[in-house]
Amino acid sequence: MKELGLISKLTINRFTDFGAYLALSDGGEVLLPKGYLKGDEKEGDEVEVFVYTDSEDRPVAVTDRPIVLLDEFAVLECKEVTKFGAFMNWGLLKDLFVPNAEMAKPMTPGQKYLIRVCVDYKSDRLIGVSKYREFMYPAPKDYEPGNECEGLIFEKTELGYKVLLEDRYEGLIYANEVFQPLEIGARRKLWVKKRRDDGKIDLQLLPVGRVKYEEGAEKILEILEEKGFLPLHDKSDPEEVKQLLGMSKKHFKQCIGQLYKAREIVIQEDGISLSRD
Repeated sequence: MKELGLISKLTINRFTDFGAYLALSDGGEVLLPKGYLKGDEKEGDEVEVFVYTDSEDRPVAVTDRPIVLLDEFAVLECKEVTKFGAFMNWGLLKDLFVPNAEMAKPMTPGQKYLIRVCVDYKSDRLIGVSKYREFMYPAPKDYEPGNECEGLIFEKTELGYKVLLEDRYEGLIYANEVFQPLEIGARRKLWVKKRRDDGKIDLQLLPVGRVKYEEGAEKILEILEEKGFLPLHDKSDPEEVKQLLGMSKKHFKQCIGQLYKAREIVIQEDGISLSRD
């Protein structure tokens, strides 16, 4: 059934007490339960549905849209763990099942994991797979230093934050370069720091070079315009700088140096303020 796991526009063949039967491309039918009907549909109408399998592994259509479709990745929250596997919240009434054999590591309810939706060809049902590495490829060489990209942050490790790029490449933001909270499951703009020999990508949160400092400097100016004064200076504790600005002390010193040269700020013993010039 080529509609399994996808959003499709299917034609209503007939109605029953249980709902409407929709025509599949292979000549078969799938039930759209009565609860998903508006009441004004008629035979021959097209309905946009998602097709998956119910609790008894029978094909069923719903008008709800899941978080992720077949052959796609998403970060999903684990709802329940059993001796057979884990159940993930993917936005539908029936949770997505991740069998133990497809689990990269033991899961914990309430935690989020990178999941790919696949077809279990033994049972013809949709399952989740957390063994993501078998779907990864070496990133192409056009991932050059300084290039902008968008990534899905999917796991935090001691080394840093793992990032999924284009649903097929793996990247990393090093922990010692993170000075702001990062949410697992968030998509955000990133910049390429380096393409490694193994095809993985080192990433950073801010643009490289001069633009990086201009962005940080702009943030400092915005705070000064709002508050008039910032109690940070050359001798401030690095942790205090990180808490107030979400940046390293080195980055902060480079930014205020740039702003001072541009005569935008006045540097005092106890902090910085806007220049009155």
